[in-house]
Amino acid sequence: MKRRQFTAGTLAALGVGLSTPQAQAFQLSNADASAGVKAALERGAVAAVGLLGQTDGFLGNPQVRIPLPGFLNEAAKVLKFTGQQKRVDELVTAMNRAAEAAVPQAKELLVNAAKSMSVQDAARIVQGGETSVTQFFTDRTRAALTERFLPIVTKATEQVALADKYNAVAGKASGLGLVKKEDTNIQAYVTRKSLDGLYFMIGEEEKKIRRDPVGTGSDILRKVFGG
Repeated sequence: MKRRQFTAGTLAALGVGLSTPQAQAFQLSNADASAGVKAALERGAVAAVGLLGQTDGFLGNPQVRIPLPGFLNEAAKVLKFTGQQKRVDELVTAMNRAAEAAVPQAKELLVNAAKSMSVQDAARIVQGGETSVTQFFTDRTRAALTERFLPIVTKATEQVALADKYNAVAGKASGLGLVKKEDTNIQAYVTRKSLDGLYFMIGEEEKKIRRDPVGTGSDILRKVFGG
């Protein structure tokens, strides 16, 4: 990425009047850079949704697989000696299947967020660290996606009888400091972890684009990220 040109172009877009041929080149570079960042984010978001929103998208991926939280995850390991391991496995599977079912609902909001990105947003992402893309999508979409995900996650987890028992046990464990307060409701926990996994995978996809822009087959991504 030619950061010098992008920064100058950003200044021009903000109203710093430059009328030289160099300024015109900077403005063109600014447009290309902004378009490239938007294309990268949109491509990464769509790819992440596709990877996670399918059977075993969460359950079969150790990077985003949703476990029981904290103390309960450790306690679950003991249950295999009491004949309860199968029920615990069913709950963990249901949690991850709920995430897989919810993720496709994110595509529209993520794509719209990428398309509505401002020049300033693009500059921050280019000049930011590895978490800049995650932070952008989190700020723009997390609240809305939580509302979309929660009913889907609730419906999926209600099919497992152990879910209600989880909430009861987690509530008591929270009072003893063994489970974080935000993890005491399985529906809220799975929704949060689903979004964490989604944003993580978007970041991973963005890294791939930066490492190999030519491999994307996109002219604008090659032009912006291949320089």
